[in-house]
Amino acid sequence: MRRRTFIASLGAAAVVAGALPAPAFAKPGLQSKDTYAWKNAVVNGGGFVPGIIFNETEPNLIYARTDVGGCYRWQEGSRTWKQLLDWVGRDKWGYYGVVSMATDPVETNRVYAAVGTYTTDWDPNNGAILYSDDYGDTWGIAELPFKQGGNMPGRGMGERLAVNPADNATVYLGAPSGNGLWRSTDYGRTWSAVANFPNPGNFVINPKDPYLADNQGVIWIDFDQTGGKIYVGVADPDDPLYVSEDDGATWQPVPGAAAALGDCDGNRTIPKQSAVDNTNGYLYIITSYDPGPYNGVPATGNGGKIQRLTIQTGEWTDITPAYNPRGPIPGFGGVTVDRQNPGTLMASTCNNWYPDEILYRSTDSGKTWQISWDYAEGTNRTDRFVMDSTDAPWLSWNGTDQGPAYAVKHGWMIEALAIDPHDSDRIMWGTGAMIWGTEELTRWDTQGELIGHNEAGERIALPIEQFTVHVRAQGVEETWVRDITALGGTLVSAMGDVSGFVHTDLDRAEPMIRSGWAGNSLDYAQSDPDVIVGSGEVNADVDAHVIVSTDRGKTWKSAARLEDVPGGGSGVVAITADAAALLWSPSNTDITPVRSTDLGKTWNPVKGLPAGARIRSDRVNPSVVYAFSGGRFFRSTDAGATFTNTGATGLPAEGVDDFRVAPGHEGHVWLAGRSDKAEVATGLWRSKDGGATWKRISAIDLAIGVGFGKAAKRSGYPAIYTSATVAGQDGIFRSTDGGDRWFRINDDDHQWAFAGSAITGDPHIFGRVYLSARGVIYGDIAD
Repeated sequence: MRRRTFIASLGAAAVVAGALPAPAFAKPGLQSKDTYAWKNAVVNGGGFVPGIIFNETEPNLIYARTDVGGCYRWQEGSRTWKQLLDWVGRDKWGYYGVVSMATDPVETNRVYAAVGTYTTDWDPNNGAILYSDDYGDTWGIAELPFKQGGNMPGRGMGERLAVNPADNATVYLGAPSGNGLWRSTDYGRTWSAVANFPNPGNFVINPKDPYLADNQGVIWIDFDQTGGKIYVGVADPDDPLYVSEDDGATWQPVPGAAAALGDCDGNRTIPKQSAVDNTNGYLYIITSYDPGPYNGVPATGNGGKIQRLTIQTGEWTDITPAYNPRGPIPGFGGVTVDRQNPGTLMASTCNNWYPDEILYRSTDSGKTWQISWDYAEGTNRTDRFVMDSTDAPWLSWNGTDQGPAYAVKHGWMIEALAIDPHDSDRIMWGTGAMIWGTEELTRWDTQGELIGHNEAGERIALPIEQFTVHVRAQGVEETWVRDITALGGTLVSAMGDVSGFVHTDLDRAEPMIRSGWAGNSLDYAQSDPDVIVGSGEVNADVDAHVIVSTDRGKTWKSAARLEDVPGGGSGVVAITADAAALLWSPSNTDITPVRSTDLGKTWNPVKGLPAGARIRSDRVNPSVVYAFSGGRFFRSTDAGATFTNTGATGLPAEGVDDFRVAPGHEGHVWLAGRSDKAEVATGLWRSKDGGATWKRISAIDLAIGVGFGKAAKRSGYPAIYTSATVAGQDGIFRSTDGGDRWFRINDDDHQWAFAGSAITGDPHIFGRVYLSARGVIYGDIAD
């Protein structure tokens, strides 16, 4: 079935539906006859989950949103998540950043997503509202006249989208950047600004930093379902909360809100999230001095608090928990109310970095609180639950932290926090890497206190019966993939944030390659694939940017670290076909590429290359290594000791993220080029003589990445895979005849926004391709 896509045209003050062009489906002459099936190499998680949204009336209907990896719907039968935005194409890649979602409590088939990744010019497009009437299986698009920030500061604050339960055709949107409050009265099809809403917000983290300089704007909308009031939270410490008692016709500041919400221990704070207890008539609001998900400015004392508004009387009550084992509370991240047991609510800290985030729980509307863990100095930490990371073994970070700072934490940057409105025992929360959940939550209430005192008055841990919290991110894949190497039976990935993985079973999550090492580049010795090398960013505790494995990725050793290379100087690595020489070109430094003949134990400068040059080895001749920098191509014939400019002309001077060398064909080099500048040539270039002369592949308009896999025929040229634009069609393309003809192998339902900057085929399985997208996506010919 084709995806239905409707794009609304824009007016000056409103978004108005208009006539629609035909969708840009695959061009028949370019589409491969092979039908592909697509899956993820399983990691489970690997990125920030800022929102988890339960439907209030339909059990087991749950959505999760990510900052750069689309959004998901829960599948109760398999306990997995289904991605809903893989149809997003490269031209609208920003739609993969989801800043808010709303699920309709009346017609539960309806769901909405506010999309757009950056409010800066990093995202060339404006934001949009996606609307669906089939649980997100298909979507319509209402474009907005402003940008949205799915990956901006504040993305974990309350949901900016909200469906009015009293009139579910009406949907509200809180906008960033001073664009105010917006409203749709036709199920999200058209939108206009609420002209009489008085305050667009004014809170800015740091006006000197483009990423931190945006006005956080209108943050969240919530509904009092018993009294018909609509509350709106605004990023303005002096005027943070508004209410309408006439269905949005007029708006007034809530009395006392500035005093209750705008200051905490001298920190200017904003109303970060809200939750309504309709039974008892309370509106709960958590505050923070920083929009999150990580702190951009320091706090003094407590960085946030929890306030309870009695809706009927307008009385404010400070119910902030009084205790944090490590001192002041840095600020709150999430808040949720148990709808089955009104009076029970939970909140989370945000950026309580050491030793862990805290979950707070109250069963008396915030009068008293219990915490998820506690410890006394010199004693073991006591936790209410055990974290079972079996389905994401990398969460241990390959380490064994001592003391109260566990390797597998309750989380960090917890802003998505939700108790199932239909089941008091189920809770889910999102972190900077994971979704955690349990179906035993109410066991908390029988555990009692965690810490007591002995006869000497010393604090001691008390025995409790723990329950278990599990990984609940199965199907959520949002790792930042920088490079991929397929060895045949083994897939190695280099990833930012979570290091990278060695997969021998693509359906099983694995431990990460190395804690503290964020992978950037990979290579292997063509004649001895057991030898793999990688380069990555490192923190202060890790000894080397370059790591080496001689047993196909089972174990890794550190190469020598160069003193003057910064932690972020990962650069690229290459190893000769016979593993005799290892080359590394660091980045973010003036140091020129270096070479080792003892697998990185010692390094010597390479002659003839500028700093930052990209390097690749020939896949046949162990004496030949290639390099590219600023439009110039270089070749070495002494295993990388010295390089000479080949004198080649016509190559792009910028926009070249990589070049690759074809296996089995000495001197066959392929270079992919892309640029945002019209005057810079883009496309795919091929050399058959080691980079001396080049031919541009005329069919390809733009190429992001290129890689090789098993040939279609035993004596044929390796299958070539590229993420490219061919005859105006974006997609993943394959050639089986050396680059003369190209066919698109993905389809309109599988585009993954900006995909394929890293791409390779499999050397043992014809047709299989691996590519970077939301994690590592791989495709096989379906039949």
